[in-house]
Amino acid sequence: MLKTFLYAGLLLCPSVSRSQTSTGLSLPHIFSDGMVLQQQSNVAIWGWGEASATVCLIGSWNPKDTVRTQVDAIGHWQAKINTVRHGGPYTLRIYTHGREQQGITLNDVWLGEVWVCSGQSNMEWTPANGIENREAEVEAARFTQIRYFSLPKRGSDYLQEDCEGKWEPCTPAVMRKRSAVAYYFGRRIHQTLDVPVGLIVSAWGGTPAEVWVPEDSIRNDPQLAAVTHEHVPWWPVKAGKLYNGMVHPLLPYGIAGAIWYQGESNRDTPDTYARTLRTLINSWRSGFEKDIPFYMVQIAPFNYNDPTNGPARIREAQEQVWRTTPHTGLVVTNDVGNPNNIHPAKKKEVGERLAGLALGKTYGVIKEEVESPFLETAVAHKQKVELTFCHAANGLVCSGKKIKGFRIAGEDGRFVEAKARINGSRLTLEAPGVKYPRTVTYCFDDATAGNLFNKEGLPLAPFRAQCTTAPTER
Repeated sequence: MLKTFLYAGLLLCPSVSRSQTSTGLSLPHIFSDGMVLQQQSNVAIWGWGEASATVCLIGSWNPKDTVRTQVDAIGHWQAKINTVRHGGPYTLRIYTHGREQQGITLNDVWLGEVWVCSGQSNMEWTPANGIENREAEVEAARFTQIRYFSLPKRGSDYLQEDCEGKWEPCTPAVMRKRSAVAYYFGRRIHQTLDVPVGLIVSAWGGTPAEVWVPEDSIRNDPQLAAVTHEHVPWWPVKAGKLYNGMVHPLLPYGIAGAIWYQGESNRDTPDTYARTLRTLINSWRSGFEKDIPFYMVQIAPFNYNDPTNGPARIREAQEQVWRTTPHTGLVVTNDVGNPNNIHPAKKKEVGERLAGLALGKTYGVIKEEVESPFLETAVAHKQKVELTFCHAANGLVCSGKKIKGFRIAGEDGRFVEAKARINGSRLTLEAPGVKYPRTVTYCFDDATAGNLFNKEGLPLAPFRAQCTTAPTER
C-alpha cells in the first residue's frame, strides 16, 4: 500500500518536520536509528524523494541483496525488504541510484518482534504514575534490546503520513516514563524468546474507541454513526481523530501483532462497543496488511456508580469480540482491579498475561493454558444450576474460604446471592428461595472482584447468562 493520500486535490503533508538529505531523500520518524524491524518477514520501508528517481535499500543482514523502487510523480516511494532471523545491531542504507555516496544510513537496527501497544489511560499509564514495587521495578529495567517508540498525543482531522517520536532502549530513566503494561509485556516476550522487542506505544487516556477507527468506517455504518460522546477539552472524541494522527503514520510498518487496553470511556455506549471494536480490528489489519493477532484487556473492577451497568456490559462486549473475531485473545482483570482507583497498580499482571497469550497463541512456546476460563453452559436442574467452562480442563480453584460473586434470579427476576461448589472444572450453584433458576451472573456489575481461577492461576471471566433446562426435566 503506497502511502499517497489526496484531499481536495492536495497532497496531505505530514504535520511534523523530518530530516532530509541533499538529494531530497527522507524518511518518516518511525524509520530511525535504534529501530526494531520484524524478523523473518518482508517489511515495508517508505519515504519521500525526487519524482522518478530510483531508491536503493541495503540491509547489512543481507548485504548482497539490493532492493530498488521508484519514486512516484508526487514524491512518494515504498519498498519491501526481506529480514532474517533475529539479531543485530545492523545498518540499513538508503540512497538514490547514481548518488551512492549520499543518502541515509540507519544505525543500531535490530531484527526481532514488534508489537503495537494502544488504548487509553491504563495502557498509557507509566511507572512514574504508580505501579506496585515501583522503585525496584524501575531500577531493574535494563534491557537494551527492548526498544520503545512512543507517539506523542496528537489528533488530526486528516490522514497523517508522519509522527514525531524516536526509538529508545529500555533503561530505568526511559521505562519510568513509558507504558508499564507495554514494558511487562515486552519484557516477558524478550526473556522467553531471547529476541529484541520493539514496542510502538500509541495511547491516549480518556479516549473512546471510535477515535482510533477510520472516520469513513464509522460514518458509513448507521449504527456507529449514531453514537456520540460528550465533548471534553482534554482528549478527542471525534471519530477517526487518533487513527489519522497516531495510527495511520505507522501503516504498514511490519509488526507481529497488537495489544489493546481500552473501554472505560465507552461505558455509556456499551451496546455498540463490540461492533466498534470489530471495525477497529479489521481496519488495523487492513492497514498493516496482515491478519495480526489482537490481544485485548477487559476493563478492571472500579466503582463507577453506573446505574445502567455500563462497565459490566463493556466487559460482555469485549468477550463477544473475542468469541467472534479470529486471532484475538482477552485478558481478564477481575482479580487485579482497585474499586477506588480506575488506574490499578497491578500492571505487571496485565502485561504478563498479555505476553502469555502471545507466547501461547502466536509463538506456540507455552503449552499450558494461557487463557482465562469463560462460561460455556448454564443448565438448571430444579433448584440448582450447573455451569461448565472453557479453558478450565485442569479444574477450578478458589483463592478464599468462600466462593463469591455469583447470583441467581428466578421467574420474578430478583437476584439472590448463590452458594457455589466446585466439582473439577464445573460449578454447582444454589440460591435460597429460588426454586426455578432463570438467570445466573458472576461479578456482573461495576466493581465486584471474583476469587475463582483455573489451575494455571487465570481468573474466571465475569458473565451473565440465561439458564437452559436439563433435558430430563423439560
